[in-house]
Amino acid sequence: MSEENITRIDLDGKEIILIGTAHVSKQSALQVKEVIEAEQPDSVCVELDEQRYESVKDKNKWENMDIFKVVKEKKATLLLMNMMISSFQNRVAKQFGIQPGQEMIQGIESADEIGAELVLADRNIQTTFSRIWRNIGLSGRAKLMMSIFYSIFNKEEISEEELEKMKSQDMLNSVMEEFTREFPRLKKPLIDERDQYLAQKIKKAPGNKVVAVLGAAHVPGIKKEIYQENDLEKLSTVPKKSKVPKIIGWSIPIVILSVIAYTFYMNPSAGWQQTISWVLWNGGLSALGATIALGHPLTVLTAFLAAPFSSLNPLLAAGWFAGIVQALIRKPHVSDFESLPDDVLSVKGFWDNKVTRILLIVVLTNIGSSLGTFIGGADVLRVFFDNLLS
Repeated sequence: MSEENITRIDLDGKEIILIGTAHVSKQSALQVKEVIEAEQPDSVCVELDEQRYESVKDKNKWENMDIFKVVKEKKATLLLMNMMISSFQNRVAKQFGIQPGQEMIQGIESADEIGAELVLADRNIQTTFSRIWRNIGLSGRAKLMMSIFYSIFNKEEISEEELEKMKSQDMLNSVMEEFTREFPRLKKPLIDERDQYLAQKIKKAPGNKVVAVLGAAHVPGIKKEIYQENDLEKLSTVPKKSKVPKIIGWSIPIVILSVIAYTFYMNPSAGWQQTISWVLWNGGLSALGATIALGHPLTVLTAFLAAPFSSLNPLLAAGWFAGIVQALIRKPHVSDFESLPDDVLSVKGFWDNKVTRILLIVVLTNIGSSLGTFIGGADVLRVFFDNLLS
């Protein structure tokens, strides 16, 4: 049995064996099988959380998705990011004729075959994304989305040698490697915190011998953190939202409405000019977002009509209305959910599939509405000051 990519740790008489894997490597899956069969551990830890474990076990996960619920619960952006990251992994796996995450599946199957306890050792993926999202700010979020888009839709083939190099990275990291260099704060929730979480779960796994199947990027951090005590509850907590965005979110509509109302009082003609500008910038850019996402004409109209009002209420978003209208008019069929794994492999697939098109409509409409709020708001203030100084 080759010891390559295997790390052995003795922790107070407990033997811990870490297998560093590439998440799309045939060799990794074979090595997982060999190690577990040879070592006969009491527990097998896999780098999965409950949600991803259920996805692996449930082959009908896409068919069971409620797109209306996704939009209403404001999870469209998060789901779209998940799909885009998965598409990169699936593309690489398809190139080499393997099943993505096969080494994790092999770990689950091998644990069952030898009667070892299976431990889902990773932190909830929603928690990780939430902590990333809160940590990088508005401009960071925009750059993150662009970085993921670029990485996924880059059509260059990946060589076997490059694939083996990916064993030094987590799959999330391989997608966002350049972004982590530009935004060092991303590394903490994406890698460092998960190293701490994984290490704590691995060393608390039942029995005297534990095998852990991990993306190789985590091995160096786990070797360090395994000797520390880490608070799983603290690591699982989603940071409270800052009050600043909420204050700004409510301040903008109050200022805009107050300025327009005062301008109407001083000069009704200028007030109408402000109102028209606000509606056209908000509605126009929001509708443009829906159009880029190839929304139905009624969806585009909904985006145009909703944006000027939703921009004045932080609890609402034009994309939600546009997404729901699109879902009602172009309701996804079972075939759309079934074809998602293949459709997310290409730009065309993202726009053609009714499910991902709804998600794109929500995201792009909201982006357009946000731009419209800043540009329209600036024009409202311009007209106000011009009128004030005249």
